[in-house]
This record gives sequence, structure tokens and C-alpha cells, in this order.
Amino acid sequence: MQETKILWADDEINLLKPHILLLNEKGYHVTTFTNGNDALEAFGKEHFDLVFLDENMPGLSGLETLSAIKNIRSDVPVVLITKSEEENLMEDAIGSKIDDYLIKPVNPKQVLLTIKKIIDNKRLVSERTSSAYQQDFRNIGMTLNDKLSYEEWVDVYKKLVFWELELEKLDDPQMHEILTMQKSEANMQFSKFIEDNYLGWVNGKEKAPLLSNELLKKKAFPLINENTPVFFILIDNLRYDQWKIINPLISEYFRLDEEDTYSSILPTATQYARNSIFSGLMPLEMERKFPSLWQNDDDEGGKNLHEETFLGEQIKRSLRKDCKFSYHKILTFDQGKDLTEKVGNLMDNEFNAIVYNFVDMLSHARTDMQMIRELANDDAAYRSLTLSWFEHSPLLDLLKKISQKRVKVIITTDHGTIRVKHPSKVIGDRSTNTNLRYKQGRNLNFNPKEVFLIKNPHEAQLPKINISSNYIFAKEDQYFVYQNNYNQFVNYYNETFQHGGISLEEMIIPVVTYSSR
Repeated sequence: MQETKILWADDEINLLKPHILLLNEKGYHVTTFTNGNDALEAFGKEHFDLVFLDENMPGLSGLETLSAIKNIRSDVPVVLITKSEEENLMEDAIGSKIDDYLIKPVNPKQVLLTIKKIIDNKRLVSERTSSAYQQDFRNIGMTLNDKLSYEEWVDVYKKLVFWELELEKLDDPQMHEILTMQKSEANMQFSKFIEDNYLGWVNGKEKAPLLSNELLKKKAFPLINENTPVFFILIDNLRYDQWKIINPLISEYFRLDEEDTYSSILPTATQYARNSIFSGLMPLEMERKFPSLWQNDDDEGGKNLHEETFLGEQIKRSLRKDCKFSYHKILTFDQGKDLTEKVGNLMDNEFNAIVYNFVDMLSHARTDMQMIRELANDDAAYRSLTLSWFEHSPLLDLLKKISQKRVKVIITTDHGTIRVKHPSKVIGDRSTNTNLRYKQGRNLNFNPKEVFLIKNPHEAQLPKINISSNYIFAKEDQYFVYQNNYNQFVNYYNETFQHGGISLEEMIIPVVTYSSR
């Protein structure tokens, strides 16, 4: 550990020798002065990590010395030592940005505690965090070897996200590397879990978690009543970790009633997952019930153009009564701003569904634009960009406005996204879809160890374009690359954020309920 250098100025410094000796024994290097002028001269020439100033020195007072020190280097913490706790003195000191103060007579333990609080705090927090994760690392590792239920997988994922956010605060590359390896191991085991259980879930043969097609029925519709408007806000592509970092801002205006997760259906792609949410149906059911509205992968045109119609049909089917509702899809800043300005018109509705597409656009922009790639070069930066958007978004403005009324708010998403790192070769004909995390087609050629194969799409409640169609899903952080132009595809798509396949990040996603304070 690098030696901590302390400057201490006090006109009675000789009386403080026991304090200085103790600090030297503890490994701190203390330089002493009896007046503010000498202290300032030394401060201008040398680097110090911390300054102790006596408030009542002859000549240049403690507060005057403090002000001069802050003008030279404002980032160095300063502790004022005073005989007085007079209010105006404390106000002046706080206004001059002291980091702490001590009342004379001070004892050596007080001084040591102050140093640890100011200088050693970051190191001590880092050591405690690293130690706590190392302990939990072993526990998580042992858990991954068990036969886990879906609920237990949710707990594992939440723990991994917790540690990811905690370790992000530390400058400890080794701990980050260990966590990355553990997340990779968890995703490998989770992919096996999905392969073993997904078909049973969607066919009612096994107890299923909450899936996309029942999200509104189970989480939103029970909240509808005539007195309290419900705002169902779906932020496309919002992962659980991204919700965790925007939640503190939301919680400034709302009370968190329930934090929960649900599982996206496969494919974890907007066309399938979001249509399933608003229709309350699995994709195969949508194709059969709405043949003129459902769009298969090979159909031309937008794939999510009928969500309002799907929502209206589901409300009629589920509530069996009239319900005044609205649906809005926000694709641009101006659309978001316009809705915020007119949000008063929504207060007469029992249910308001709003889709915000920014995070989805961010993930695509990161793929297509070099500048965004550099700004979001890893998961931490991707979260940071999401937070920055949210802080300045029309969505936050809308939430602030409706928080002044009596409302219920649900924040959720249709699927998450994963940063892909490992290419998986696939060969398909011209009708094969372009998504990097799942493929639908016939005569697909692939490495069977790297995919979840569904030979009969109807077993997964999925439509099939023709009688011999298969679906394959990329697992963990893999992405599909065609044999032709392999290197070009890898250079373009490696380390980009994609969705459609199987991973904790894509499938275990937040659904959170808030109410007005």
C-alpha cells in the first residue's frame, strides 16, 4: 500500500507528539507545521493526501489556510480541529468544504478513526467487498452444481447482478475477471436448464414460471379499477441490471410495491415476446387467431404493428367488461415529449400502455456506430448510457408528472440482451432469418453442441413457415455467423449486444410495480 502523507498545522504541535508517533507507527507519514503560512508553502510544493488544520492559529487562521489550500488543490480532504462548536464557525467551515472536524482536546484514536474514514474508506470497502464476493463465489459455485428450479435460477442471477454492480465500484480487474467467468458458467448451466424444461413449460406438462403471454393477465389487469389509472410502461430491451440502476431515480417519486421477474418466451426477440405480451397468446396461437395480423420471419413489413389491436382483444377476453385504455409507442424524443405534455389526457383511462424503444435503439446503434461502440464498450458502460438516457428522458418527465396523481405504475420489458463474444457457424438457405441469436429455416447446418434445437416448432408453440422448418437458439454468449464472409461478420458483430437466444440476461427480466407516494 502506498504511504499516506499527512500535513498537520497547529501552533501547539508539540503537545500533539503522542498523536504523531501513533500515526507514524501505523504507517502514515506526518509533516508538521506551527502556522498556516509554512503549511501553505509546503502544500504548494509537495503532494499530501490529507490535511489537519487547527482553526485558531496566530497569523493565517485555520479557515483562511483552508480556503487557500482548496484554491490550490480542491480534491485534498481537510479536517478542521477547533475548540469551538459555534454555529457560524461551523457554517463557514462547511461552506469552505471541510471533509470533517474534530473538537479539542482530540485523542489519538479519534484522529486515527478520522483518517480511516476519509483516506482508508475506499480501500476498506474494496477489501470487504472483495472478501464478501469471494465467500459468495464459493456458495454460488456450489449452487450451480445443484438441480435448480426456475426460482432458484432467479436468485442466482440476482446475486450475480448484485456483485457485478458492487464490484463495478472497485478498481480490481482480478475480481471482475472471476465474476465474468462465474457468469459464463452460470449461463452454460442455465442454457441446459432451459433445454430440459422449456417445452414442458409451454405445453403445460411442467409448472412454468410467469411467461410473456400471461404477463398482463397476472401482473397488470388485477390492478385495474375505476379510481386509479394503471400505467404499463414497457422499455424495450431493458435488462434486470439496467432496471437496478434506474430504480433509485424512479423511487424518488414512487413507492416500490413489488419487485419481481418473469421469463421471456423463445425467441427472446421483439417480434415474438412483445406481441405475446400484448396479445396474451403464444406465437402459434397468434398465427391461428390473427392470420391477417401475425407476421412470420419471412414476411415483409413491420413485425410489431398491431400491438394496440392485440391489447384491445386481450382486455376484452380477460376482463370481460369495457375498459377505457390507451396504447402509445415512443420511438423518438419528440414523441416522448409530446406524450408527456398531454399526459393529463391519459388520467381518465383505466389502463395506459406505453412502449419506449430507446434501449433497443441503443443496442442497435452500438452495433452500427463506432462512436457508440466506444461509449458502451462493456456492460458497465452500457448501463451507464442507459442511466444517462433515463435521467434526461421524456419518460422520467412523464413519471414525475403522474407521480403527483394517484396512479399505479408497472415498469417492465419484453426481453433482455447479451454481449456476444463467441461466433457459432451456421449454414442456411435464403429463407433463413437474419437474427444472430436464433434461426428459423429448413436444411440448417450447425454445431449441435452450441444450439438448442427445436425440430417441431409447434411443440414450442411457434409457427413454422413450411413443413420442414426448424428453430435453433444460440446459447450463452454465442452468435450465429454464416460460413461466407465469416471474418467480416465476426469483426462487425463481436462484442455487440444481441437478443433472441438463451441466457440469463435475455430471459430473466424485471416486472416492477410502483404506486404514488
